[in-house]
Amino acid sequence: MEYGTIAREIHIDAAPEVVYAVITEPEHIAQWWGFDAVFPAAPGGEGRMTRPRRDGSGTLAVPIHVVEADVPRRFVFRWAHPEGQPATPGNSFLVTFDLVPAEDGTLLRLTEAGFREIGWEAAQLEAHYRSHCAGWDQHLPNLAAYAAGLVRS
Repeated sequence: MEYGTIAREIHIDAAPEVVYAVITEPEHIAQWWGFDAVFPAAPGGEGRMTRPRRDGSGTLAVPIHVVEADVPRRFVFRWAHPEGQPATPGNSFLVTFDLVPAEDGTLLRLTEAGFREIGWEAAQLEAHYRSHCAGWDQHLPNLAAYAAGLVRS
């Protein structure tokens, strides 16, 4: 199996402008992803996302660096780089959300890349890749339901 890039597509019953807000605004991110987010959604924006650790051992803090923000078509960020270091291809994951108008809603295309570039041993690479796959498989349907709910309310 290739552990290089995760790719997912999901149709969302909301306009691209709504979906873009849901993936970039902290109050929305908390609802579908479970992170408290603080970052400017503009190229070069630096911030962090935090949430309680799943094992109850405190708080997980994840740095984020915004690479591209093309409202309402594309949002790209690097994340999970070491605290205090700039995000680079060798120390972070690159997440891309492409939003395409489609059938009274939005086709969201997500990619997350950078797993191999970090330089992990095979077992660690596979574990992180599988963990992120499972995460997106859980959170993207949450995103779709939440965004659609904003339109219906």
